[in-house]
Amino acid sequence: MREIITDLQRWQAQGKKIAVARVVDLEGSGPRLPGASMAVSEDSQVAGSVSGGCVEGAVVVEALEVIATGQPRMVTFGYSDDEALAVGLTCGGTIHLFLEMLDW
Repeated sequence: MREIITDLQRWQAQGKKIAVARVVDLEGSGPRLPGASMAVSEDSQVAGSVSGGCVEGAVVVEALEVIATGQPRMVTFGYSDDEALAVGLTCGGTIHLFLEMLDW
C-alpha cells in the first residue's frame, strides 16, 4: 500500500470513490506476492499493480464494478504455463484477489 498512498491521498482530497485490489493468494508462480495492491478510482485512474501488467485491465473492470455496487468480491485470474507463453507472458500461475471499496 505504501507505493500507492500518494495517489490515494490525492484522490481522497478530490472526493473520488476508490476500490482497492489486493493479492491474497498465489498458486504456482506469480509476478507479485500476496499483499501487493492496486487502486482504481471511479474515473478509471490506476495506482499500483497486482500482476506486473498481466491482468490489470481486467482488474480495472472488476474494481469499477465494486465501486458501482459497493460489494466486495474475490476474483481469480490464471494461466497455465503453455497459455502464458502463447500470449507472451513469462510464466503461468493463478492469482487470487480481494477487491473492496476504500473506506475513508
